[in-house]
Order: sequence, then structure tokens, then C-alpha cells
Amino acid sequence: MKERKYFGTDGVRGLVGTSPINPEFAMKLGWAAGRVLSQSGTKKVIIGKDTRISGYMLETALEAGLIAAGIDVVLLGPMPTPAVAYLAQTFRAEAGIVISASHNPYYDNGIKFFNGQGLKLDDAVELQIEAMLDEQMTCVASDKLGKASRLVSADGRYIEFCKSQFPQGLSLEGLKIVVDCANGATYHIAPSVMRELGAEVITHACEPNGVNINHECGATHVDTLKRKVLEFKADVGIAYDGDGDRVMMVDHNGRVFDGDDLVYIIACQAAEDDMLGGGVVGTVMSNMGLENALKAKGIEFARSKVGDRYVMELLQQKGWKIGGESSGHVLNLDLISTGDGIISSLQVLAAMVAQNRTLQDLGAGFTKYPMKMINVRYTAGTDPTKAPEVLSAVAEVELALGEKGRVLLRKSGTEPVVRVMVEAEQEKIVIDSAQKIAAVVESMSKQTD
Repeated sequence: MKERKYFGTDGVRGLVGTSPINPEFAMKLGWAAGRVLSQSGTKKVIIGKDTRISGYMLETALEAGLIAAGIDVVLLGPMPTPAVAYLAQTFRAEAGIVISASHNPYYDNGIKFFNGQGLKLDDAVELQIEAMLDEQMTCVASDKLGKASRLVSADGRYIEFCKSQFPQGLSLEGLKIVVDCANGATYHIAPSVMRELGAEVITHACEPNGVNINHECGATHVDTLKRKVLEFKADVGIAYDGDGDRVMMVDHNGRVFDGDDLVYIIACQAAEDDMLGGGVVGTVMSNMGLENALKAKGIEFARSKVGDRYVMELLQQKGWKIGGESSGHVLNLDLISTGDGIISSLQVLAAMVAQNRTLQDLGAGFTKYPMKMINVRYTAGTDPTKAPEVLSAVAEVELALGEKGRVLLRKSGTEPVVRVMVEAEQEKIVIDSAQKIAAVVESMSKQTD
């Protein structure tokens, strides 16, 4: 496949004010996308965004480009990424655009696309858009220009959808929940969902000002959430990231439950309800303890490359429904077409209510293996992971670990770094093994300088 110039695994992303995240490129991207999508009959696109201050600028630029290409635009305002995917389907738009850099700081931003089925655009379509970006921008005739409107009921529609995914006959009555919205796109959605389902809600980081998104809060910074759960003697804490597609949870004792923990709980409940419909997909970074815990329950487990895009691909290939990453992306294709932090947290809460058990109890069957990750820089253009000395060191460690551990060497997709990961039952063995392999990788990297 031809290498993409602008689109990464999650759309176009970068530092605001520099190429490609500037108004000139955003307008051209809107036009190019409009030209390509209109070839398949697309006439309406919805645009949602998170709470970054740069969202106003990029939204306006995208809107102008799409209208110039003859596409009608529906503006949603701040909305979680999965909400845009959902509303692209229910509002009968042919595509959805999200302006967000997810868990990144406010000075980054990004633009990603969904098709009318709420799925990320195919690689082939993204390549067509990139090719169109090389063309001279034009404007359709005045009577063919698109129009813009605003969907004022977007948040209400999505709140009702989220509530509808909570099992009938159950409620959150009696639960005290701390909700951390990362000052991001879920700030006006998640607390309302939980309250309307009966919970007592204590909010944190639900006051976005354009520059505080993800700042020491949310799914990537859970320390404050842990403190608040203990301070208010809450039953559980929930933290979303800036665009609402990731979630982390905290039990009443302050223990953090990451994506691996949540996938385990959701899959076990689905199996109990005879709703699993196959196995579970994780990634090469999913903890080995998750794989073993699921197998102990008779649940098949498969690994994809890192990235929710690849988890989705493997789920579709196998015809399975549930998967996720330790970072907090959790997929359940029976409920929604993409990772959704609110829906995922509701599934865990439903399991707590249905079984009348704490979050701590639900996770008791899954014990994480100790894991050690060491990043080793190398000279760009080389590949120390293929050096015979490195392969020999890996083989030696794998032989010693047997079936009680594993080794992963992975080149970063964004920087010249080899990630050396080892996990096993005993922490000292993990650390020693990772350091041993990393030393050989570093030695080979220096030889290629």
C-alpha cells in the first residue's frame, strides 16, 4: 500500500499552527474530503470536536472547505468521538469528522473521519483524499454550494443512547461515583448519564476552558481521581480522556483498573449472560495475565498490533465483538461501532449492579504479570531488532521463561526507539531479562551509528 503523507492510524494530528494543523490545510482537507466523498453520493457531513481552543478555528476552516465542495455541514459542537460516530449513523449523514487530539495536551489537535456506518475511513479512501490535496482547490457553482446548520439536540440524543445501553431493570441507585471528564468532550454528557441512571455523582475536571483539557486529569492522570474516591468514600471512580474514547476506573480502595482489567470484566459478564459471541481481542501489549485469566474462563484470546484500528480489524475478521487495549480503548461492537469510554464504563457498572459486587471483586480473577518496558534509541534507517545478537538474546530469554512469560521487541511508529518488553510471573526475572535484551539492542544500535 502507498505510504500516507498526512493520515496516521488515527487521522491527521500535530501541533496547532504548524502544518498540517493550521487553517489553510484544514480548509483544503475539508474540500478534498468533500470532493472524494461526494463521488459516492455524500452530500452531508457532521462535525464534532473536543474542548480545545483551536477547535473553533479548525471547525470553521473545515466547514468552509466542505461547503466549497458542495457538501452540507451539520455542526455538533463539543461531543465525544464515539458520539460523532453514532450520530453519523442516526442522523443519516454520510460521514462524520472529529476535531480532537484525544489524550494529548491542548496545543495539539487532530482531524479524523468516520464513514456513514460509524467506522473509520478505509485506507483507500484516505489515500484518495491525500491525492486530491495535491489538486488546485476550486469551488462549485454558487447554486451548488453546501449549507451549514447546527444540531442543538446532539448532547441530548447521545445521553439517551448511552442510557439505552444500560440493562433494563437495573439502575445505579445507591452508587456514589466520582466522574473525571478530563475537561474534555464528555464534560456535559457523562455526569448526566450517570445521574439519570440513579447514581450520586461527584464531578472532577468538568469545567473546560479551552486549554485545560487532559491537564493533570482524565484517563492519563488518575492520581487526583484516586484521592477523590478515597476522600468521598465513593464506590468507584471513572476517568475519560479528552475525546471520550478511553476510560480508566478506580475501585473503592483506590486501585486503578486499566483497559485490560475492564475488558476482562466486560467479557466475563458477557460470557455469563451468554452474549460473548466468540473470543476477545487484545494487542501485543495486553498483559499476559489477561490472556491466562480469560483462558481459565474458557474464553479464546487473540492479539493484534497496537492501535484500536487494528483491534477492530481483527474483531471483524474473526466475527467477535469485544476487544481493547490496556490504554483504555474498549470495543463492544454489539453496542457501538467504535471505542466508547462512557458505554464501556456503563458495562462495568452494570456488572457490578447485576452481581451486587464491588469493582475490586469483579477483577479478582485476573492477576497481572509483572511487566518491564525499556526504550532503546537507535539510528534512524537501521533495524537492530533483526541483528543476530539481538535475536539470540531474545531466544535465550524466551527459552528460560518457557510458557510462564513472553518477550516483545517493537519499533515505535513515531520515533527511532525500540521498545523492549518482558513479562513473567516473577518481577526480578522480568527486570533482569529486559535489561539483558536492552543492553544487546543498545550495543547493536551503537555499532550502526
